[in-house]
Amino acid sequence: MGGTPESLRLPDFLEVIDAATIAARVPMRAAVDAVGRVLRGGYDPDLDPPRRIVDVRNGQLLLMPSELGGWVGQKLATVAPGNPARGLDRIRAVYVLIDAETLAPVAVLDGTALTSLRTPAVSAAVLDLVAAPGAASLVVFGTGPQGVGHVEAVRTVRPIERVRFVGRDPERARRAAASVASPGLDVAIGSAADVADADIVVCATTAAEPLFAGDLVPARAAVVAVGSHEPSVRELPGDLLGRAHVIVESERVALTEAGDVILAIGEGHLSADRLIPMSRLFGGDPVPSDRPRVVKTCGMGWQDLAVAPLALRDGRAG
Repeated sequence: MGGTPESLRLPDFLEVIDAATIAARVPMRAAVDAVGRVLRGGYDPDLDPPRRIVDVRNGQLLLMPSELGGWVGQKLATVAPGNPARGLDRIRAVYVLIDAETLAPVAVLDGTALTSLRTPAVSAAVLDLVAAPGAASLVVFGTGPQGVGHVEAVRTVRPIERVRFVGRDPERARRAAASVASPGLDVAIGSAADVADADIVVCATTAAEPLFAGDLVPARAAVVAVGSHEPSVRELPGDLLGRAHVIVESERVALTEAGDVILAIGEGHLSADRLIPMSRLFGGDPVPSDRPRVVKTCGMGWQDLAVAPLALRDGRAG
């Protein structure tokens, strides 16, 4: 005898959406546009419910609720630092999409795939406003799903011609480069020295210390850091933030979770009143291009909810 025990069956009304279905139904450009619509519509990420972080023996549990328009969502994510050595994703998640009026669950999504989509989408939505219009050279620190996903996302908003992957494992770097290869795109393994010639730099790593010297970054460049949500960990040097325009998801999150920001402030390179929240940026306040633009994100619940409804079978995104 086979089959699923009746007590374990999901209700018929609950759609289960796996990673392949998310990829098929939600192009990266659609995800980028969805994030932009939320922010241009006046949403203030500082109003998003706080994420709860629970330490467990082998990592962390992240509980990330949010409410936008007709939807409520809840992500349960796990962060297991030892997973990459096992050949597994460091971050895994499940996501429950809920009707805001009835609070009835509508769908369960592969939250890992959703995270790998929405994080680059957020970066690209911001870069579309602050990166040089003709930005063609991209350096990516990190060779996992986020590093690869950021190449696709950045290419939806800028005419990227050259990509350099920087990682600790040469074989993983080669695989990452091969996964984004396409006609007319110059992709190769690079080094931190490539930052000096970059128009855009993406940091999507588990590093606890700066990945490169701050003075390597040219004034024209935009730098994105997405690798950490811990106050004592950073990918960027404090002196870089000190000479940059610093864009953050929310001031609350930046000052409690973003080690890149918190440590730069503690070292005297940066002050909290210089932070530029995304709500202000998308509200129409331009960011000058006279110095580097740094975008630091930690991940918030509203970002998942901005994208998740696009994956529904009937396309109910609003």
